[in-house]
Amino acid sequence: MAEALHISRSGYYAGRQRPPSRREEENRELVKKMEVIHQLNRQVYGSPRITAELNARGHSCSRNRVARLMRDNGIAAKTKRKFKLTTASRHKFPIAPNRLNQSFSAGDPNRTWVSDITYIPTREGWLYLAAVIDLHSRSVVGWSMSDRLQRDLVMDALKQAAQALCAAGPFFAAGPSTAAARPSAVPRRAPPAAG
Repeated sequence: MAEALHISRSGYYAGRQRPPSRREEENRELVKKMEVIHQLNRQVYGSPRITAELNARGHSCSRNRVARLMRDNGIAAKTKRKFKLTTASRHKFPIAPNRLNQSFSAGDPNRTWVSDITYIPTREGWLYLAAVIDLHSRSVVGWSMSDRLQRDLVMDALKQAAQALCAAGPFFAAGPSTAAARPSAVPRRAPPAAG
């Protein structure tokens, strides 16, 4: 081993038996303090904030030293997930006219329904939820979930609402998502009640 490192044999063994240097001991103590600060701040602090916190507590150190010690000891700040754009606004499908004009109130129950799609992150991927809400009662009258964003998601929620309430033709307005903007995706009126 000494030959591979191009040092003398006695120097190799002396280095192995030498006690840790003052700098190594300082680094160990600093890492312990960094781990405490990291845990107290929900593991979101990176090297700039940990450096500022250490300096505020009277431990003089540079950001580069803190960053190196964090990297060497596996201390990393939790990062936020990147925003995922899911609405494709540039499509060639016709867009239904806005008949509500931001008037989100209805005089009678089951006259005006609105829907929207939301995205729920899970450990297995995205879960898509479509909900249909009656504007009069502000209650969910139909909903549907799927692991894929397809036009059937909104259609299933609308069908559930129509079947559950036996509604006689309420007006329906969908959110600006691509699935709802397709011409065959959402009918303008719910099917009339049977019977």
